[in-house]
Amino acid sequence: MTAPSDDIDLQAMRRAAHLAHRKKAPDAAGAYARYLALVPDDASMWSNLGALHRSEGNYLAAFRAQARAQVIAPDDVALRNNYANILSDLGQYDDSIASREWILERRPDDANQKAMIGRCLRGKGEYHAAISYLKAAIPQHPEETELKMQLAFAQLGAGDFATAFETYRVRWETAEMKIRDMPFPEWKGEPLAGKTILVMPEQGFGDAILFARFVASLKARDARVLYLAEAPVAPLFEGLAGADWVGTSLPKSTHVDFWMNMMDMARVHFANTREIPAPALLSIPASSQTRAAKLTAPFADRFKVGVVWNGSVTYKANGFRSFSHTDLLPLTDIPGIQLFSLYKGPALEAYRADGADAFIVDAAGTERHFGDTAAMMQKMDLIISSDTATLHLAGSLGLPTWAVLHWDPFWVWRHAGDTTDWYPGIRLFRQKTALEWGSVMKDVQRALLQHLGSLA
Repeated sequence: MTAPSDDIDLQAMRRAAHLAHRKKAPDAAGAYARYLALVPDDASMWSNLGALHRSEGNYLAAFRAQARAQVIAPDDVALRNNYANILSDLGQYDDSIASREWILERRPDDANQKAMIGRCLRGKGEYHAAISYLKAAIPQHPEETELKMQLAFAQLGAGDFATAFETYRVRWETAEMKIRDMPFPEWKGEPLAGKTILVMPEQGFGDAILFARFVASLKARDARVLYLAEAPVAPLFEGLAGADWVGTSLPKSTHVDFWMNMMDMARVHFANTREIPAPALLSIPASSQTRAAKLTAPFADRFKVGVVWNGSVTYKANGFRSFSHTDLLPLTDIPGIQLFSLYKGPALEAYRADGADAFIVDAAGTERHFGDTAAMMQKMDLIISSDTATLHLAGSLGLPTWAVLHWDPFWVWRHAGDTTDWYPGIRLFRQKTALEWGSVMKDVQRALLQHLGSLA
């Protein structure tokens, strides 16, 4: 390699790369690259580049950068932590655990490493091992909320729902959740007979659909139940069993005795039974049904498949659970098939740019709310979806549905098996390696051909 010219200010280049990174400048990665081309043995800068790529969802590039940092400075604890993080991201859990145990030998009080070891064990599907490990660590770090969060997720995966939803109340102690400021008290288990309780939404649209099944259990306590819903899902909950009122904003004159968070309804339910209730019966507006009939009318003689390949981009792990619309295009070559996109979001830009919308009809780009999605689903012969809210919608509607899951899915789907007790009608297809969708999509294609053959 040619030595850098004496008039190049390497420290200035280094500072410029750091600054571009902090400011999230478009050329931040380029600034690192230009510096590393001149100083290729700067382990810290390789690790910083890896952290940048990770934050931007470029996970394989992040891994390569962190691996280079490890080769250069294998004894640097901070760099080893960055390496362990990307290993976890990519499902290399044994290697991540080994790195975190190496760090703990040097920093035995590092609670986050212990939390992430528990997370890795859960990611391997070893729920009980994760529970045992985390339970031993929590007394050593009683203020560390991440340990308790990981314990809750492990308990959910293990199916210990009564304990899990009690543990999961710790979510309100984390930075990701904002404590509610309400003019009436939170329900703490007081008798509800003759009282009015307001259920508050939290987290994602899929969670709202998933947890709506527990309203009836709350109603069984002889309470008047008010159910506050976010606008996109509110049409689904008109006439929701157990709810005396459903709306998107509470009238100021409404009397309320208590409020509670939506997910805590499950804590109430599982305190008395291990039985998972059936999904809530959802409402579909007549206008949505009319819209769906019009969109599907030209394809009356086709086997109609509704597809979703992406989820909410605000979800931090969306890059792992989502795949490309191009992974679905081979299905459009099957005779007698017509695919319909049930996805609405920024990923439509790429889907339209490459002409895929000619082969996969855009049925969601103009939808108004999830009521429109539900109506389209009812017109489909099959739903194929990534691990996002549409799975909960299709599962609640009881429609033939195939879930295309990444290797470390939401706790409802667990880490093994081809069905779930939460939505018995959904068939699960599982990714084998992080970010690699080819093999699981081939499984889907084979299954679809077999299904069509059985209908012939």
